[in-house]
Amino acid sequence: MGLSADNNERAVFATKFGAVATTVGSAVGLGNIWRFPYEAGIHGGGAFMICYLAFVFMIGIPLLCAEFCIGRGTRSNIFGAYRKLRPDRNWHFAGYIGILASILILSFYSVVAGWTIEYCLSSLFGQLDFSDTQTGHGQFVNLTTGWRPVIWTFVFLMCNFIILIGGVTKGIERASNILMPLFFILLAAFCINSFTLPGFKEGVTFLFKPDFSKISPSVLLGALGQAFFSLSLGLGCMMTYASYFNKDNRLGKTAVTTAVLDSSVAILAGIVIFPAVFSFGISPEAGPTLVFEVLPYIFSRFPGGAAWSTLFFLLLFLASLTSTVSMSEISITYFCEEKRWSRKKATVVSSAIGAVGGLLCALSFGPLNHLKISGMTFFDMFDYLSSNICLPIGGMICSIFTGWLINKRFVKDELTDNGKHRFRLLSLLLFFLRWICPAAIFLIFLNSIGII
Repeated sequence: MGLSADNNERAVFATKFGAVATTVGSAVGLGNIWRFPYEAGIHGGGAFMICYLAFVFMIGIPLLCAEFCIGRGTRSNIFGAYRKLRPDRNWHFAGYIGILASILILSFYSVVAGWTIEYCLSSLFGQLDFSDTQTGHGQFVNLTTGWRPVIWTFVFLMCNFIILIGGVTKGIERASNILMPLFFILLAAFCINSFTLPGFKEGVTFLFKPDFSKISPSVLLGALGQAFFSLSLGLGCMMTYASYFNKDNRLGKTAVTTAVLDSSVAILAGIVIFPAVFSFGISPEAGPTLVFEVLPYIFSRFPGGAAWSTLFFLLLFLASLTSTVSMSEISITYFCEEKRWSRKKATVVSSAIGAVGGLLCALSFGPLNHLKISGMTFFDMFDYLSSNICLPIGGMICSIFTGWLINKRFVKDELTDNGKHRFRLLSLLLFFLRWICPAAIFLIFLNSIGII
């Protein structure tokens, strides 16, 4: 079923499981497996996790409900959704922020995802040498500074394209129904393996035993930012996917399910990583190098280390793929509905734009390293503009728009399926969307641009 501006012809997810699988797949990504462990590591473990979970429920779920209401209620792309709800104002230009952010993120995210493909294949064929940390660091530098990253970025974008060209039900939903169960099976296998490590108790204690004396403004802001970015909020992914929901999808329940599963992945990633880190005497504050330098070094010391390393980078690849599919869908639905393009043309153009951006970002560590804008490479600039500017602004707009400008009756009808179900927390939800969420996101914004 193709996309159309006519709601009667518009694609919808075939099953409730497919709807949940796709939204969870959008939320689950490198932010859960890569960003959460090193954020928890540098912010003291358990105290950070408690703050993170609190913010998921205080900020994440209300914003998910907001995006779900707008998306399913309008059955439109992010640009058209704002325009349908407030045609008398220029709020629809907020859609351009989401589209721009999705293109920027797809560009640099695909580069990192390409690294996971090379590491996965290199592990499979025994080509990684992590006899010591310096050798491992040298391998990572060699990977990121030549022309090879371009090849793997394009390979990843081709995987992305193959799923997207199949459409909503036969492409995105079908792939999510396969990839997400496989993802959770692999994650469960790693968690089971963690029980066998000598540092299991120490790692789990670090993650689950909070030292509240370590809570500081930086910990709170870090946890707030992780909760916001982990759920892909402010981007329009959830709004776009919600436009494919059936009317029998209970939005509040789906929002809670998505938030819980997404947070569970982050916590399980911590259970996988911290026992391994403590088992081999590595600092939990290793930072962003944790995934591509520290963990392969640790895996090389496991029995069957090459197999574990292969599976781990396969896990990262799956998480990356389900996320980038949702990012690409934002611009594809815009092209289909606003420009009246065919699904095929929209997918080709969207993928081509991502390929150009990916090329610039992939070469930022090597041949184009000397080209900088305000002291930033293309990779750094795309990351900064999307994560620090576009996403917080998009999140604030969605929160304020839903809390203050949309008719309360519209929100209630979407959350209750026109009165078929009860939703007792509507007033509390609107209070958070009007006051708490915008203030919290504004703090994220100020922190991300270095003001606080």
